Amino acid sequence: MDVITTHINADFDSLASMLAAKRLYPQAVLVFPGSQERNLRDFFIHSTFYVFETERVKNIDLPAVERLILVDTRQPGRIGKFAQLAKRPGVEVHIYDHHPASPEDLRGTVEYIREVGATVTILAQILKERKIPLTPEEATVMAVGLYEDTGSFTFSSTTAEDLAAAGFLLSQGANLNMVSNLITRELTPEQIALLNELIQTATRYNVKGLEVVIAQASADRYVGDFALLVHKLKDMENINVLFALAQMGDRVYLVARSRIEEVNVGEIAALFGGGGHATAASATIKEMNLPQVEEKLLSYLEGRVNPVRRARDLMSFPVKTVEAKETIERAGELLTRYNINVLPVMEDGKVAGLISRQIVEKAAFHGFPDSPVHDYMTSEFATVHPRTALSKIQELIVGNNQRFLPVTEKKKLVGAITRTDLLRWLHASTSREPRALVEKDFSSAEPRKKGILQLMEERLPFEVLGLLKTIGGKAKELGFQAYAVGGFVRDLILRYKNYDIDVVVEGDGICLARALAQEKKGELKVHKKFGTATLIFPQGYRLDVATARLEYYDHPAALPRVEHSSIKLDLYRRDFSVNALAIHLHPDHYGELIDFFGAQKDLKERSIRALHNLSFVEDPTRIFRALRFEQRFGFQIAKHTHMLMENAVRLELFGRLSGKRLFRELVLSLSEDKPFAVIKRMGDYGLLKFFHPKLQIDRPMENLFQRLDGVFSWFNLLFTGEKYERWLVAFLGMVDSLGEKEIEELLKRLSLPEKFRANFLQRRRMTIQVVLRLAHSTPRKRSDLYFVLHPLPPDFLLYAMGKTETEDVKKAISLYFTGLKRTRVSLGGKDLRRMGYKPGPIYAEILQSLLRARLDGKLQNHQEEVEYVLRRFNQRAESIQRRGGGPRLVPT
Repeated sequence: MDVITTHINADFDSLASMLAAKRLYPQAVLVFPGSQERNLRDFFIHSTFYVFETERVKNIDLPAVERLILVDTRQPGRIGKFAQLAKRPGVEVHIYDHHPASPEDLRGTVEYIREVGATVTILAQILKERKIPLTPEEATVMAVGLYEDTGSFTFSSTTAEDLAAAGFLLSQGANLNMVSNLITRELTPEQIALLNELIQTATRYNVKGLEVVIAQASADRYVGDFALLVHKLKDMENINVLFALAQMGDRVYLVARSRIEEVNVGEIAALFGGGGHATAASATIKEMNLPQVEEKLLSYLEGRVNPVRRARDLMSFPVKTVEAKETIERAGELLTRYNINVLPVMEDGKVAGLISRQIVEKAAFHGFPDSPVHDYMTSEFATVHPRTALSKIQELIVGNNQRFLPVTEKKKLVGAITRTDLLRWLHASTSREPRALVEKDFSSAEPRKKGILQLMEERLPFEVLGLLKTIGGKAKELGFQAYAVGGFVRDLILRYKNYDIDVVVEGDGICLARALAQEKKGELKVHKKFGTATLIFPQGYRLDVATARLEYYDHPAALPRVEHSSIKLDLYRRDFSVNALAIHLHPDHYGELIDFFGAQKDLKERSIRALHNLSFVEDPTRIFRALRFEQRFGFQIAKHTHMLMENAVRLELFGRLSGKRLFRELVLSLSEDKPFAVIKRMGDYGLLKFFHPKLQIDRPMENLFQRLDGVFSWFNLLFTGEKYERWLVAFLGMVDSLGEKEIEELLKRLSLPEKFRANFLQRRRMTIQVVLRLAHSTPRKRSDLYFVLHPLPPDFLLYAMGKTETEDVKKAISLYFTGLKRTRVSLGGKDLRRMGYKPGPIYAEILQSLLRARLDGKLQNHQEEVEYVLRRFNQRAESIQRRGGGPRLVPT
């Protein structure tokens, strides 16, 4: 038996190739190894002009198969059950494929493999050479596969052979109207939503000088033709390299497209278990979520993208030159002034030669300072064009020992490449070890030390002091050094209350945490990946323990990678100098303040200073922290740090941050005592546009937050004990001027769940309606007011108090909080049952009626509630009793 098959998730090129192969192997059976793409399934359902005789895999007697014909694939992982058959001795394997080779590829006894736009091109050429005719229907289906896989001959993978194949198929009667109808498809509502999400999330990354776009979307269930959506996005945005990720169900689907040779998307898709061409590829990824796939993808890109370096990428410009008629002495002045070693010598606007520092010095030494440069210049030298490849440059500089290489275009000097330029690039390109992005050498730096034991004893509770001593003692027992670090130390120096303790250990932080948990009976949570642990003690104190570490970033805005380190490098990885203080806890040095980076000076001068120049490039969210600290402590951002922050915003690094990270920083910012001050500073730095383009600071927002500040103060003084989310109230104030559509877009940007978005918008809508209703007419009855306000959570009611400028509305909401909200009914379901009422909807009616009466002052105690129920609902109870629902009611 002969079997013709293709890859799982077959497309039109697969079908076209199987059909063409059937003409070469007339006795073979057509078998799909698994599912097909949705457009192909729809074609099978609705096609009436051609009947396809295919067989199911389960009906194939695999031991009886003697020849397996594979089309449009040769990867064993993509042909299902046929993978084992292909490796079985005695089975002939014939392969027709246009995909690039990979290490896992099957080998065939017959192979037709060429990198053309579609596999059907290869088969069409064979049919043409063997003069095998096709029916118009066969030619049409084959043309559909050809047109789809080449993007109607617009993909960069299209070759002259593909166009020749199209000509052959047209000569066989292919119907182009039918082809057009099949490859032009209307998008479903689900596809439109997915495409819109891809557009909204498309983020541009600079990978080794190349722009790569990554877009993400998600759907509850599988949405077909994802590749079609990616193709549309690529064309709409004119993207050269695009990776689209879609979470559908429990899988992440990756579809990639590339128009440039430097990025081979097939190679990268293969790392995820997929495959394809250099220009088009896909993968289905299990057991990973979108953020994990994105992080791994960025890691793969950093390692696999290999730009073709050319002279224009390495050269320096403009180039300092000297005229041929100038003197040796003048050449020496130029070399010294600009601290360079070689000068191009110019004559009639062209490079006539080169002169080096050594030649100039020797000529001057021998007494020829006034001689023209022309007499001593090197006139035999090589030049390169801006497009010259690195390999040629390396050959000229290293092989020919030419230390200075002029770059010319149309005989004009446009740049120069030195031996140092080449060595720097070669070193950077061959260094694969991860490096911390450290600006300074602190290897010889000694920290400033100061005893602050007295301050600790004055400011810290006895239990906290005891805990710190226990940590230091336990660390000594284990042979470690332990330090209290970060915000705890900063706030201690500033005399702020903060008992959340961060401890860094030179040694094994997790080991120390386990020992402390056992001794102090604390609740322990371990994070092995980062070498950290969290302890919650019975007294309520929280302790975070970490192994001393440094962090390096694979690319801007990435999550950090971690390596073990010393306390000095651990402190240097932090965001600002004021957070880079440590208190030694070892018994021999207990209470010793350690300051490597001038933090004490910055605290005294109330200054926020970044520790290194790439701080905000590595982690743009540090800008939010700087603004929070500035407003919380009344500090000022240092001039150089201000410049670094502006530069990070200008680079638009925030566009690379995930919605979840942005949301976390926004919540922290809006939870500050002065949220509007932080928002205003965000506006000053141009950060609000990264949340939504229409979000901006204006006078109405400022007035609203002034009113909200009063509301916060008033509510906190009530001491009701009722919890509310301060950030949520501030968030409502921040988006007050936006329309519902813009708010929905903002919530999506923050990656908030759909349920949260729906609830938020519904409650905001209700709040606005309530404010308008109360402003128009305040309910006369207290019970009516209660039931108007009760559906809204306290966060939204506080926002309503700040939003309204009508005193009657404020008084109404105030009355609700202070008098109505805590009103309770003494009777319950058990009481009603004892009184003879059968459980059912009547309970809710009775209890709500009681609550209304209580709210309106008609009832004061339990007895009055009983009498009220018997009076108002006695007739119903007797009706229930007559139906056998309970005993006769007897007034008490």
